[in-house]
Amino acid sequence: MIRVRKSGDRKGTETHVITLEGLTKRYGDSMAVDGLSLAVGEGRVTGFLGPNGAGKSTTMRMILGLDRPTAGRALVGGKPYAELRHPLREVGALLDAKAVHPGRSARAHLRALARTHGMPGRRVDEVLERVGLTEVGDRRAGTFSLGMSQRLGVAGALLGDPRALLLDEPVNGLDPEGVLWIRRLIRSLANEGRTVFVSSHLMSEMQLMADQLVVIGRGRLIVDAPMAEVIGGSSAVSVVVRAADAEGLRVLADHLAAGGARVAADGPGGALAVTGVTAEDVGLLAHRLGVALFELTTRRPSLEDAYMELTADAVRFSAS
Repeated sequence: MIRVRKSGDRKGTETHVITLEGLTKRYGDSMAVDGLSLAVGEGRVTGFLGPNGAGKSTTMRMILGLDRPTAGRALVGGKPYAELRHPLREVGALLDAKAVHPGRSARAHLRALARTHGMPGRRVDEVLERVGLTEVGDRRAGTFSLGMSQRLGVAGALLGDPRALLLDEPVNGLDPEGVLWIRRLIRSLANEGRTVFVSSHLMSEMQLMADQLVVIGRGRLIVDAPMAEVIGGSSAVSVVVRAADAEGLRVLADHLAAGGARVAADGPGGALAVTGVTAEDVGLLAHRLGVALFELTTRRPSLEDAYMELTADAVRFSAS
């Protein structure tokens, strides 16, 4: 079972750049975010996960001062966003890739942002190059595909060379090359010592890029733990067993079930998936019973397995 950890449980001298203290947002009778407290550390990628309607986007909007909390507070570098003297230098954000005037070129859009913070024009060219949009910098943003718009949004987030980044679904619309690019970029930003707080529904990518996971459901914290702890705490670990003959496999399955293990068919090939025991346990039992095995593999859970287990009771919108 995965233990829910509050940010205050962490030890050491880690610097927390983004801090949420009892953050709450209510819309009429609907509770979007419910007493959320956590601290997002620097030099790591923190994945922000939750079902649709869990409150992820609302939380990010409150961190950036776009929505006012009903209670609690969100701090960046120890201050509310509205009190930051140079916000683009403190935190860069991508919440909506299409939130750009369609008639402006990518370069003009970034220049307008740069001027609000007294940044030199060369910084615009630097971020366009980093996101791979140099050749289309003078094209109108309204002609961009979703993937190109995502890259432009990332460029805007990087413009102030901030210590923290909030990225909401940055993988949406990217082709396979773009997905690989954003993964490497996010990892490199964390390796530079920055705080990266990123949401995504693409579990396979999150498993590859994130160090820490924050999972919420119905506006409440479900888990705040390292990636390895979240996956390792899943009950989805199983042992795949395939024997030389069907009768031997049946005998083995009966003994495993009698010992308290859970045994199920694993696909049409005649293999079994066993939970509640280790591969060593199965191997020793098969040896005692004289059952020859062709396969004995420990199947580790994926982040998707762990996530589905964690959020099983927190889904607002599900098909019947």
